[in-house]
Amino acid sequence: MEKVLLVIGDAAEVTDTLYPYYRIPEDGYEIVVAGPEKRVYHLVQHDVHPDWDITVESKGYNFASDIAFCDVNADAYLGLVVSGGRAPEYLRYDEDLMQITQDFAAAGKPIASVCHGIEILAKAGIIEGKTVTTVAKCRYDAQVCGATYVDEPVVVDGNIVTARTFHDNTEWMREFMKVLNAARDAKESH
Repeated sequence: MEKVLLVIGDAAEVTDTLYPYYRIPEDGYEIVVAGPEKRVYHLVQHDVHPDWDITVESKGYNFASDIAFCDVNADAYLGLVVSGGRAPEYLRYDEDLMQITQDFAAAGKPIASVCHGIEILAKAGIIEGKTVTTVAKCRYDAQVCGATYVDEPVVVDGNIVTARTFHDNTEWMREFMKVLNAARDAKESH
């Protein structure tokens, strides 16, 4: 069974995390959750309130990682999913995660990112020259790192599939599963 790595940390968005966590195994993949350490993390949920300029964050579920970034061998995985929420704000400084992300990109493996997850792809230097989407307030991260930002529910550019927010999860995972399944089919035919 092919494995897919799901990146989380404290303040990862609950819907950004749980939707791919349950959707990807439906196509026969094992999902492995990775964080800075192998431990329980605190997910958060984001809500829009008409009297706030930004989303309101509240406590979500506790969610355990299966493996620490330092113990991940990218060769053992077919795809990478980067959850959103505020976690990417600090995860992008984790050198092990940067190496993992760069290894996936160098191998042309499928990579999915939603919302603030673009901050990890941007810091890893893998979106230069790519067209991506993300939550509008993170468009600067994409643009300053050489990507073209578009405000669309999902964008596929080669092996990278990006989405704006959890409101786009259906489109995001539909497109990511096409890329992931094509990679699995190509691997099996060799």
